[in-house]
Amino acid sequence: MTCFPGEPMIEHMSQFIGGRWRPGRGEAFASVDPTTGRSVWEGRATDARDVDEAVAAALAAAEAWASTPLERRADLLRAMTDRLRARRDELALMISREVGKPRWDALSEVDAMVGKAAIAIEAHAQRCATIRPAPGPVGGASDILAEAVFRPHGVAAVFGPFNFPGHLPHGHIAPALLAGNTVVFKPSERAPGVAELTVQLWAEAGAPHSVVNLVQGGRATGESLAAHPGIDAIYFTGSVNAGLALRRALADRPGVVLALEMGGNNPLLVWEPDDLDAAAALVIRSAYLTSGQRCTCARRLIVQAGTKGDAFLARLVLHIDGLRVGPHNLSPEPFMGPMISAAAADALRVAEAGMIADGGVALRRLDDVPPHGGTPWPTRAFVRPALIDVTAIPDRPDVEHFGPLLQVVRVADFDAAIAEANRTQFGLAAGLIGGTREQFGRFLARVRAGVVNWNRPLTNASSKLPFGGVGRSGNHRPSGYLAADYCAYPVATLATPRVSPIDGPLPGLEPPSPGTKTH
Repeated sequence: MTCFPGEPMIEHMSQFIGGRWRPGRGEAFASVDPTTGRSVWEGRATDARDVDEAVAAALAAAEAWASTPLERRADLLRAMTDRLRARRDELALMISREVGKPRWDALSEVDAMVGKAAIAIEAHAQRCATIRPAPGPVGGASDILAEAVFRPHGVAAVFGPFNFPGHLPHGHIAPALLAGNTVVFKPSERAPGVAELTVQLWAEAGAPHSVVNLVQGGRATGESLAAHPGIDAIYFTGSVNAGLALRRALADRPGVVLALEMGGNNPLLVWEPDDLDAAAALVIRSAYLTSGQRCTCARRLIVQAGTKGDAFLARLVLHIDGLRVGPHNLSPEPFMGPMISAAAADALRVAEAGMIADGGVALRRLDDVPPHGGTPWPTRAFVRPALIDVTAIPDRPDVEHFGPLLQVVRVADFDAAIAEANRTQFGLAAGLIGGTREQFGRFLARVRAGVVNWNRPLTNASSKLPFGGVGRSGNHRPSGYLAADYCAYPVATLATPRVSPIDGPLPGLEPPSPGTKTH
């Protein structure tokens, strides 16, 4: 179902509802290759009636899927892993074409999806294991069974982002299915082809009809799904504004589980590193990987004021100048591709211009990328990474600029560096490059973030650990290894097979006399 340049575009059966592919009833929309500006995928959005049918299908399948033995549900995840391995190159190509990732970056995303099943199964076994107190009398009796078991919520709505259109929704869908939930998946409207192929693989893996459903479209589709009374859980990755809107919309629906991951204004400290080039390479990976379009990317680079900071920044600029930027099929491969769209790149250019107008100093600008082989790029989505010294700006806005725009802040000492790191309402990721073990201990204890790294890129996160943030970055429901926690709920039970007197009377509750008549 992939369309390549030169082939006619075919309108896709954009929805998968109740085990059947069909077109949406909404307006036509398309995904666009940010490199060429050409359509990659075309179809029709899901409207409110389609959403009703998708949720109804998921509800109809929920009881049977929840009753399916855990090991059979785990087998579905393993079969999906086999399908991902078999279609690895095809899925990576679709990721590259829809969101612009270089091939190596897209392949690494698919590989993260491949590794998810084993981690989800391990996490579920640990986090959702039946709880039984130590042997002994419970409530004064010796034959009472006391335990807590975990049950699925029901129908989970999964909202996927464009920057990891395969991996991030898969990180919700796999543990949700394993826990016994059914799923309605609403991907980013910028990556419908990736979502379509991913859901095809779930079907090929043997997902029962209606257990995985796909709805496509933009904001209207998402609003219809989030507001649907049949939804029991929402798992969302995306912008802070959209996440906050979801939270407001669910203010009077406490029974709907809401897990939010909303990005960050992430600080990265560089403090007297032993190797300036190694430190610069870590900054490059932290700030500019995936064209700066990762929620964990460094947005603020905090360095020492004076000669030490100057020396490091001079080396960093040389590394930035050496970065290769180009389309996913460029040979040799580029470090980073285009941004998701020309509009996104233009918005970043506006933000950069505002920083400079306010007193920022451009160490490197968001320059256009020179044409490859003399042929101009068809879109303005390509930019070179920027490095702007904003130390002189007194009231720096606390916003996430989602792209390769890194701000430099110079500080006098390490305590001031930590204070600057915490100068944000976000709290997703923070990192220290260089420093001593004692300094990292202070940093770890004081910085407010859900992911804190030392001498590792901010963009490195382990699926075997929790992943999420605090403040405006999330709502204390981290994904990664702890996704199991929001995919099921505990049910505590006290049970005994016989009806018998409770040991010991309560004040004011006296048993009737043996000869008392019942009227």
